[in-house]
Amino acid sequence: MHRRLFLSSLTAAGSVTVSGRLWAAPKTDTRLLVVFLRGAYDAANVVIPVSSDFYYQSRPTLAIARPASGAANAALPLDADWGLHPALKDTVYPLWQQKQIVLVPFAGTDDVTRSHFETQDTIELGQGITGSRDFRSGFMGRLASVLTKPTPIAFTDRVPLTFQGGTAIPNIAINAVGKPAVDDRQVKLIESMYTGHKLSAAVAEGFTVRDDVYRSISEEMAAASRGAVTPKGYELSARRIARLMRDQFNLGFVDVGGWDTHVNQGGATGYLADRLAELGRGLAGFADEIGRAAWHDTVVVVISEFGRTFRENGDKGTDHGHGSTYWVMGGGIKGARIAGEQIRVEQANLFQNRDFPVLTDYRSLLGGLMQRIYGLDAARLDKVFPKSSPKDLAIV
Repeated sequence: MHRRLFLSSLTAAGSVTVSGRLWAAPKTDTRLLVVFLRGAYDAANVVIPVSSDFYYQSRPTLAIARPASGAANAALPLDADWGLHPALKDTVYPLWQQKQIVLVPFAGTDDVTRSHFETQDTIELGQGITGSRDFRSGFMGRLASVLTKPTPIAFTDRVPLTFQGGTAIPNIAINAVGKPAVDDRQVKLIESMYTGHKLSAAVAEGFTVRDDVYRSISEEMAAASRGAVTPKGYELSARRIARLMRDQFNLGFVDVGGWDTHVNQGGATGYLADRLAELGRGLAGFADEIGRAAWHDTVVVVISEFGRTFRENGDKGTDHGHGSTYWVMGGGIKGARIAGEQIRVEQANLFQNRDFPVLTDYRSLLGGLMQRIYGLDAARLDKVFPKSSPKDLAIV
C-alpha cells in the first residue's frame, strides 16, 4: 500500500507485547472519515426494500417506485431486494457500480429511547448503555489513542463528544446554510406585485405554507442536529475536507444535520430528495477531490443515530424509529454489496411493530472494520469499544 509523506513514519514505533504475544504497532495508512447524519435519516427511503409489498402498502405517498416499474424517478437497482433513491443516481450510484460502496441495512444501536440526543451520545461514546458512562471518553478519541501517530480532526464548530478524551484535537467549523432563498423583504415585494390580482391569495398562501413547513421542520431539526452543518453546507465544504485529509489528516469526523423529516418528507422528489442530492454531491466531490490514489486508501462511513418509522405518518413524513442503514465507501473496499444480517421486510419482522430492527450493532460493525483497516488486536479493540465483539463483514 502506497504511503504518503505525512504517513511515512506511522509504523516506526515497532511492536508491543499483548498477553504474551508480539503485535505489530497498529498501522494508520488508511484514512477514516465518519460522516454522522444528525436527525435520523429515513434509511428505508434511501436504501429501499423494493421486493417488499409491505413497504408500498406502508408508504402510500412516500414510496419510491420499483426499478422495473417504468416509472419516472424509480429506484436504482442494487439487487433483487434493494434499490437506491434516484436522487443519488449521478453521485453515489456510480460508486456502487464501481464496487466502492457497501450498504449495511438493519444497523444501529441497542439504545431504544428514540431520543436524538441520547442516541447520538450513545453512538459517539461507543460504550455500553447499561451502567455508568464516561462522557469524557468518545470512541474516536479512544481509537486515536491506540493508533501510531494518528492525525485526527473534527470538521465541526466544537470538538464532538466522539473525540473527547486523550489529547486535544483541532476542529474546523463548516458554515451552515439552508434558510429559504426568498427573505421577508422579498416576500413583501412579491406579494405587493400581485395586489388586486386573482392570484394574490394563492401567492400569499404559498408563502405562508412555505414558512409554516420550514418552521415545523427547522425548529425540531435545529435541536436534533445540534449545530451540525446542513447537507448543502457539507456539499460546499466536502472538497475542502478532502484536501485536508489527503495532505494532513488521517482520522476525521463531520456531522451533517437536516434529517428529521416529520412533515412533508417527499418521495422521489421533495425535501428528503433534495437533501440526499446535496449529500451525494458532497460525498462524490470528496472522492473526486481526494484523488484516485488517496481514495484507494480512504474509508468513509456514513451513520445516523437511528432510522425512522416504517409507516408514514399523517403529515406525510416519518417519525423517530430504530434500525438504520450504514454506508461504507472507499476506493479499496469490496463493494457493490448489501452486507450484514438481513430479514424479509414485512410487518411480522418490524421492531415493536413500527421500525426496522437492529441486526448489526454499530460497535460490532465499526470494530470489525477497524480490525481490518488498522490490524487492531483484541486488547486495543476492547479499549475502543469495551465489551463488544467485532463483526467482520469483509468490507476491506
